Amino acid sequence: MTSFAQDRFPKPEFETDYQQPLTTTPEPRSQAWEYVDVFLLVTALSLASYFALKTRSRRSLFILMIFSLAYFGFIRRGCVCSVGATQNIALALADSSYLLPVAVVAFFIFPLIFTLFFGRTFCAAVCPLGAVQDIISYKKTKLPAWLSQVLGLLPYLYLGLAVLFAASGSAFIICQYDPFVSIFRLSGNFTLILISGVFLVMSVFVARPYCRFLCPYGVLLGWMSRLSRRHVTITPDDCVQCRLCEDVCPVDAILKPTPEKAPETRAQGTRRLAIMLILLPAMIIAGGWAVSRLDGILSRVHPRVRLAEQILKEDAGIVRETTVESRTYRSQGKTVEDLIQEAMTIRKDYQKGGWYLGGFLGLVFFGKLYGLSVRRKRTDYVPDRSSCLSCGRCFLYCPKERVRLKNKTEGR
Repeated sequence: MTSFAQDRFPKPEFETDYQQPLTTTPEPRSQAWEYVDVFLLVTALSLASYFALKTRSRRSLFILMIFSLAYFGFIRRGCVCSVGATQNIALALADSSYLLPVAVVAFFIFPLIFTLFFGRTFCAAVCPLGAVQDIISYKKTKLPAWLSQVLGLLPYLYLGLAVLFAASGSAFIICQYDPFVSIFRLSGNFTLILISGVFLVMSVFVARPYCRFLCPYGVLLGWMSRLSRRHVTITPDDCVQCRLCEDVCPVDAILKPTPEKAPETRAQGTRRLAIMLILLPAMIIAGGWAVSRLDGILSRVHPRVRLAEQILKEDAGIVRETTVESRTYRSQGKTVEDLIQEAMTIRKDYQKGGWYLGGFLGLVFFGKLYGLSVRRKRTDYVPDRSSCLSCGRCFLYCPKERVRLKNKTEGR
């Protein structure tokens, strides 16, 4: 991938006792095996949707989850990953010379399509990242509502940064800091192993912390799920408001009936609309301006910018020791001025990208604020389509579901 290539080492010589280094990433798959992966993905998505919406079987979803963890996690070693594929798509949209493998496109697109029709069944039993958290979940710890709301903003920030860094050819941070890749590959540096350990411990007590408070792909799935044609329901028919399901959801995705409220007057509605119309552009512009001012910090993620800063520090005597990258660059006979000009161009690109990222975050904040200002009337207990993972844990807490299963067993 040329956009991530960098002059890290002088040209090697292979005449002495050279040893080929061990790779830490999976070997490339043949095209035939890529089609097998895509076939298994579509099959797993179809089964997950069937089990969640048709048979309403938590047990079947759990068995499928074990398969997904075994194959997409340990056998495929977490690659190709639908979550990480977001970065490949972003880079391809920004750089026309970057060619996307068929499997990457499929792993990005198919879960979104299935979510648009059936809700987040990908999260229920197909995603290996969600599976490893779900399996070790032992005790549900309910987080304060305000904390969940604050942490729920992190996936949007993570998604924005991942797209910005990928589109600029700087880094694939989703893959670089995947909290479970060291588990799937049974290897990794100290930082990755530490991150994996932290998330595993958290997953025991807090249900799916990565899915809820960090997963960038979950943002896209949440948007699709809001528009889904069909979605899992807590009860197979009418809700009797028995309240048995009220606190059972491990990810707090059950919406309770709203109390009666005095109807909003026309003047109140007009005033609220006027405030929102003023806040919307203001928050987008403020967010874009604020993040664009961070171009100096964000652009340091790009290896060429870091290299330019290192060489400038060496020439100014600020640092005494040189690096492999700086020595390699100097050995190629390239001028420092060219490198500085390249770094300045990259920084300008980051300033422009900062406006997009900040505007996106401003729009997200506005959406959250608007959601808090609008009270939608609900008479039953229903899943929140955006955050519900279709895991089916709530099914057996509904007495109507137990009646359905009893009638099914008796052949009625």
